[in-house]
Amino acid sequence: MFDPVIAALYERDETSRSLGLVLAEASVGRAVMRMTVAPTMVNGHGTAHGGFLFLLADAAFAYACNSHGPVTVAQAAQVVFLAPAAVGDELVAEAVERSRAGRTGIYDVTVRRPADDRVIAEFRGQSVVVGGRPQNGG
Repeated sequence: MFDPVIAALYERDETSRSLGLVLAEASVGRAVMRMTVAPTMVNGHGTAHGGFLFLLADAAFAYACNSHGPVTVAQAAQVVFLAPAAVGDELVAEAVERSRAGRTGIYDVTVRRPADDRVIAEFRGQSVVVGGRPQNGG
């Protein structure tokens, strides 16, 4: 089971849940999200739209950087798309904390297709603490 703060954050994350993003793992400085590419997530070329790949990586980043407790948001992020994904592909985004100093942090997220272990995208996010510990929803 997840930390109550992370569990409550996921419960309030209507965007991720409505699009089928699943929080698979979360621990201090790390999170894993899963998503299956739906027909509504592809672009005109028939491949996963970059916005959905970014969303998956960004969600994993959000849970990893909020795992320390204080309310934390992205202050910058970039993504590099390395390979296409197709309808039906299950994708896994693993976020790992690289550095935390003061109110800022740096997190790397790798998006993979487990079926062939292909790296689909690499994402780097910079976080900033903006407030105290969030309510756990209870």
